[in-house]
Parts: sequence; C-alpha cells; structure tokens
Amino acid sequence: MTRSPSRRTALKAAGVGVLAVTAGCLTPRADSLTAADDRDPVDDPLEDTVPDGVVQFRQSLENWGYYPEETVPDAVERAWRIPEHNTDEHRAAKASAVPLPDGGVVIPGDTGYVTALSADGDVRWRGETDMEGRGIHGTPVVADGRVYIGAYDGVLYAFDAESGDEVWSTDLGDAIGSSPKYDGERLFVAVEYADPEGSTFAVDPDSGEVLWEDDEHRPTDHPHSTPAIDPETGTMVVGSNDGSLYAWEYPSLEFAWSFETAPENDTDGEIKGPIVTYDGAAFFGSWDERIYRVDLEEGTEDWSFETGGLSMTGPGVDPVRHELYAGSHDGNLYALDPDAGDVRWRFQTDRALTGCPTVCADRIVFGSKDRTLYAVETATGEEVWRVDHDGVVTSTPLVRDGAIYYAERAPDPENGDVDGGAHKLVPAEA
Repeated sequence: MTRSPSRRTALKAAGVGVLAVTAGCLTPRADSLTAADDRDPVDDPLEDTVPDGVVQFRQSLENWGYYPEETVPDAVERAWRIPEHNTDEHRAAKASAVPLPDGGVVIPGDTGYVTALSADGDVRWRGETDMEGRGIHGTPVVADGRVYIGAYDGVLYAFDAESGDEVWSTDLGDAIGSSPKYDGERLFVAVEYADPEGSTFAVDPDSGEVLWEDDEHRPTDHPHSTPAIDPETGTMVVGSNDGSLYAWEYPSLEFAWSFETAPENDTDGEIKGPIVTYDGAAFFGSWDERIYRVDLEEGTEDWSFETGGLSMTGPGVDPVRHELYAGSHDGNLYALDPDAGDVRWRFQTDRALTGCPTVCADRIVFGSKDRTLYAVETATGEEVWRVDHDGVVTSTPLVRDGAIYYAERAPDPENGDVDGGAHKLVPAEA
C-alpha cells in the first residue's frame, strides 16, 4: 500500500508553521507550556474527512473530535435538564448527543431509549432498544434522514430521524458498546460476544444487511472501541479489550496487521476508547497506563507516553495547531506533541477522565468523574469555567451554535439515586 503525504506535511506545504512552545508557569490547575497562537488561515482540514450530510461521534472519519467552527462561551448557564436520562450503574462512558438537521439533538441513554429533543428540550420522540439491560452507551450516526445506533442487546438499529419509527434492525452479536462509524456508504461497528470474543462489521445503511465481517481476524474480549478510518493511508483501525489494535486496508478491508500493547509490562492493556488516526498514525489510550502512537503503515510503535493511571478516553486533535489532547484515570487532560509524545501542558481534575474531549475554536470542553464539566483554553490549558453536577460526567460534550449538550451518569444507582440527567448549557447573560 502506497502511503500518501500526511496531513501534517500538507499543512507545512500550505505555509502553516509548527507553533513555538515556550516554558510557562505552574498553576494549581494547569502545568502549561504555552503555544503561540499566531496560526495562519488554511483550507478546511475536515473537507475530505466528514462525509456530506453525515454527523457522528467525533465528527470526522478519523475521530478527531475537532469542531473549529464552534465557539465555547466565556461563561455558561443551564438552559434545561432532562431527568433520569441515565439510570444504570454500568461505569462505562455514556452516550453523547448528535445534532439533528432541524436544530434539535438526539441523545441515547442507558435506559435503552434513543431520545430526540428540540433545541428547547422538548421530547419529540423516543425509540426503544435494549430496555432491560445496559441500554445504550454508544453515540449515534445521523444521516440519510435516519438515526443509526447500536445497543447492549447486540442489535444495530436505524430509526427515522423525523418520526422515530424503526426502519430496520440487525442482530449482530451479544452487545454493542461502541459507536458506529459511517463513511457515506457503509456503517462500521465493533460488536461483543460472551465467549469472550468479538467482531467488526460493515453494514448497509439502507437495509441493515451485513456487507462484510472478517472471520479470521476477530478483536476478542468484548471490543467496544469506535473504529477510525484514515483516508490518507487507506487504513481502518479498531481497538479491543484483548489489548490489541487491529488494522485493515481501506476501502478493500483486507487485513493489514495487529499491534499488541506493552505485553512486557504484565498489565491489562485493554483499548476501550475510540481510536484516533492523524498524521499517518493511530493514537489511543490503554489500560496499561500509556497513550500510544502507532504507525499506520507498519503497525509499529512510534512512541508511548506513560500517565499516572489507565486511559480509556479517545484523544482529540487540533490538526492546525498540530496537537493531541488525551485524558487518563490520573485525572489529567494532557496536551501532547504528536511527533514525540512530549507534554505541552496538562490540566488536573480531581478524578478520572473517561469521556472524550471536544476540541473547538480555541477551547476544549470535557467532563471528569469529579462530577464536573470543564472548559479550558487550547493554547495554555488554563481553566475558563466549570459546572458541577450530582452525577459523574462521562459523556462527550457536543458544542453546537454556542450551546453545549451532554449527559451525566446516575449519581448512586446502587442506593437508589438513579437521576442522571441530560443537559444543555448556553452562554450566560451578562
């Protein structure tokens, strides 16, 4: 497979220089190496990586979580809260909101409902999936007038985006904890089995028919990592609880290689979060307490960065700033140099980070298990604001037209406190 020039190389050719990094001062919250913010305008880096008419988890095929057109307000207030959106005790990251074409959002919960809301928080419809188990933890795709989502009943669903009527459903396995990835032609999703074993499927979005499954190379031990597609290198990758990263050539889907995380460390190396592809490499966190860069052509490690705890978040990327943002159970959000894995700044919270960061114009929004949603400056890691909650914040925030949508986990379901809400924040009035 011929490797095309990386996006980083293309940006250099377009005249965008590497940002200067100078030493900064320690603060109680941000250990910061401040990057100069003199970026030159360039062509839209998402132009070829967001299929037309498709909105989905982490936005791009590569799972960057990058929304340069969105602005995070200087201060926020709560516009509404939907009670008992999440009620289960399962500790995985919760599903995230996706915008609907008419200005509303759709957000699933671990109750098993897929809920479509107006911008004012009115319930437009509710679709039902697994109503007796762990419900839904993945985030849907909205495209072609439909909402595509997998649930812990092992079924991939398509609901009509306007009415909520079920269009089709396909039983793929025992559980689906990952989010589907849609390239405009096929839906890709990782599926879990009870053995424990797993698989990765390509599904027809019109009919739900299975178009592809690799029976010979199966991610095992309950994969619920969201796949990433890298158009530059022609690679699709997915992680698994077996501690391996699996890669296929794209779009042919011929198996390419697998990479095993740090077996010499004698630690659990599960890869639970979504994979990010960028600059010719795959980036991801592992339960072996490292964040990795793996070459997409060779399937070999370029570097790994050791944190103070396991990592199950999917990193975010700012491709113009050329920076990676990754969280850990040590409570830190790290800004990393993608080339070498060096820390540019880190922001400390009081508990683990499980959900993914959302990278917007000059600011990043993310939640923590310290029951707080944070906004920080992209250049420095300095805190802009925080919002406290009763439940932990493990869903990935959606920033849309100055508003922020997300969900919290139920505060204490084992003792009957099952009210985990879905929220909308808006700019605070002066």
